Amino acid sequence: MQRIKKDDEVVVVAGKNKGSHGMVLSVIPETDRVVVQGVNIVTKHVKPSRENPQGGIQKREAAIHLSNVMLADPKTGDPTRVRFKTLESGTKVRVAVKSGEQIDK
Repeated sequence: MQRIKKDDEVVVVAGKNKGSHGMVLSVIPETDRVVVQGVNIVTKHVKPSRENPQGGIQKREAAIHLSNVMLADPKTGDPTRVRFKTLESGTKVRVAVKSGEQIDK
């Protein structure tokens, strides 16, 4: 089970975007990287194609390393570590260390 998944709210804790919050758009487990909405914006020069006949310069999010993000606490929004807990029903859920709140519903 992964500590950070798609659609999680995360806080950037290191790098040029330190302190910014965003939603995880995708997780790339092979390289331990995540793409976070509104974080690490880069400019991409795009050639004209059928989908984009104009071409030009586009701004898009680039991936950042997993070690530079932490899950946002569901209660306060502060960065927190993640712990795993097995419920009585046998399901494994993620729990925020700071507040003890269950992340998975």
